[in-house]
Amino acid sequence: MLRCLFIAVFFFSTTPLLIAVQWLLDKLGLPGWGFIATRYYRVLSRLLRLRVRVVGQPVQDRPVLFVSNHVSWADILVIGSIAPIAFVSKSEVADWPIVGVTARLQRTVFVDRTRRHQTGDAVAEIVKRLASGTSVVLFAEGTSSDGNRVLPFRSALVGAVKEAGVHGILIQPMSICYTGLHGVPMGRQHRTLVAWYGDLDLLPHLKAFIARGAIDAVVSYGEPFAADGEVDRKAMTKRLEGVVRQLTAATLRGRPRPVHAAE
Repeated sequence: MLRCLFIAVFFFSTTPLLIAVQWLLDKLGLPGWGFIATRYYRVLSRLLRLRVRVVGQPVQDRPVLFVSNHVSWADILVIGSIAPIAFVSKSEVADWPIVGVTARLQRTVFVDRTRRHQTGDAVAEIVKRLASGTSVVLFAEGTSSDGNRVLPFRSALVGAVKEAGVHGILIQPMSICYTGLHGVPMGRQHRTLVAWYGDLDLLPHLKAFIARGAIDAVVSYGEPFAADGEVDRKAMTKRLEGVVRQLTAATLRGRPRPVHAAE
């Protein structure tokens, strides 16, 4: 209980300061957004006892569209702690107290998946982020899973690749898995303790998450490839889904990263 209280006090006292600093940097056109965001996520990850391990090499010297599976709200902290990045999120998050404002300043792209006519706007925002030099993570399943499997990828937003290819931007498949609790490998029944999906309420889930203790997270990267504007988006989506499935299966089974993860 005391740990939950400490984390809550830290979040509600530090996050407004982060918002103010990033807002000021944005208004003045000054650098530092990425540095602040990454350190913020790293501190939160440590407070929540999320132990992050990276397998493979993420592209960091140029903007890239990362296409990933999605397990939990914790994915944001884990991925954001690795390098400066923007996320694609459901539109409801924009209205969450504090979190919504923070997400906007972190250059999040909000999309209402129930309105297909807004897909074009979301794609334009993704391409805008990439063109400005900011890498983007797209959770291609369109929702979160129970952590034991990869759901079918949706192709609509992956269409951003077709436009991004004009700018020479890369695309890189990425997998996130939760593999251990207090250093002990998780079984299928335990991964649902970390996963936030379906109709689970956030606050009770967050409280239980904090109480469980140290959790091991593994982020695996496949080989990047050039975004070709001529490639059919459905074929590209299928290719990315296959690679992420390989990476996820290998991680959950404790096997080495597949050497053919880009094929």
